[in-house]
Amino acid sequence: MHRRVVLLSILTLTAGSAALLPASAAQAGVQLRPKPAQHAAADSASEQRQVLTYWTEQRMEAAQPLDAPNPKKGTKLTMDEPSEGSPWTAPPTGAARAGTEPQAARSSGEAWTGGGAVVKTTGRIFFTTQGRNASCSGSAVNSANKSVVLTAGHCVKLNGTFHTNWVFVPGYSNGQRPFGTWAATKLLTTPQWNASEDINFDVAAAVVVPLEGKTLVDVVGGQGVAFNQQRRQQMYGFGYPAAAPYDGSKLIYCSGRTFDDFLMSDDQGLTCNMTGGASGGPWMLNFNESTGLGTQNSVNSFKYNFAPNWMFGPYFGNEAQAVYQSAQNTNAL
Repeated sequence: MHRRVVLLSILTLTAGSAALLPASAAQAGVQLRPKPAQHAAADSASEQRQVLTYWTEQRMEAAQPLDAPNPKKGTKLTMDEPSEGSPWTAPPTGAARAGTEPQAARSSGEAWTGGGAVVKTTGRIFFTTQGRNASCSGSAVNSANKSVVLTAGHCVKLNGTFHTNWVFVPGYSNGQRPFGTWAATKLLTTPQWNASEDINFDVAAAVVVPLEGKTLVDVVGGQGVAFNQQRRQQMYGFGYPAAAPYDGSKLIYCSGRTFDDFLMSDDQGLTCNMTGGASGGPWMLNFNESTGLGTQNSVNSFKYNFAPNWMFGPYFGNEAQAVYQSAQNTNAL
């Protein structure tokens, strides 16, 4: 049967627990060869001003789904699997622990009305790809440089080309940008996504430039992040879906126990109705509904068109950890 994978972007036509560590310590036990792919984005003051000026409210609001290429026959047999190492966790800002309350009932795609840190750390991502504008979702995470946004690989590079005009808008709500617009100075992704857009490694990070002298985490805080964790755990997924029945105006969430993809990837699955534009939004372990803090452990990546109620996200193994470590040790200026 001919099957199709949908990447959830939007296109328009014009080891235990560890604190944040320096590269030499935090990367211990992580296979950094081959290194993450890195791409310079708006790395000068003039480029950053141009990017920020480009993104008007009208350009941000006009969005339609972007479909991914069809997977090749036998894809699951030919793709690499994420390598696993020692469990490693960086805590969220503002809390020693994130998960201190019972988990709520499952959600398959409702508006998040609980408030808390997640409404500030999660945001929409906007960029230009092949001459057209697009959007994804992303999350500010705790990091050494306080400037890292985690997202999906296809939200920084697709069809062999890195995106341009890349910005992050945390706390986006009905066209409002309460915490500003943050331009990326560097984009990073896994070597597997960079080389062949392997869906198992659809992970990326952006390093964003400080705004008015403050870093991203200084302004909105940062979620925790964890790698090499057990599978099939309870998770909360967040994003800004913009294809019907959603319109990209508000933060949506799903929650439930993840399952392993038994079809065409080594990803984890979550029952979730989010649509195009949710790509790159965070999946979190130990999420506390009162504080809105958790530990990010995957991102919204793709759906099968014959299973629209399932969302899939890559396993955060050594390759995803290497992207994060490289990003957090990058100078944001």
